Amino acid sequence: MSLENAPPEVKLAVDLIMLLEESDIAPNVVLAALEIVRRDYESKAYAIARPEPDNG
Repeated sequence: MSLENAPPEVKLAVDLIMLLEESDIAPNVVLAALEIVRRDYESKAYAIARPEPDNG
């Protein structure tokens, strides 16, 4: 499968891997940062799935 036809999440993953490898960041730092990003995006996805009720 070529990257051109890959799903957007695969394209993003490849871009992120390239960026992190070019930045020469220690793997443990990358993993810790990705965990923070994962939690942040999970809370954003949850907020979208469960919008605040309109109390107006």
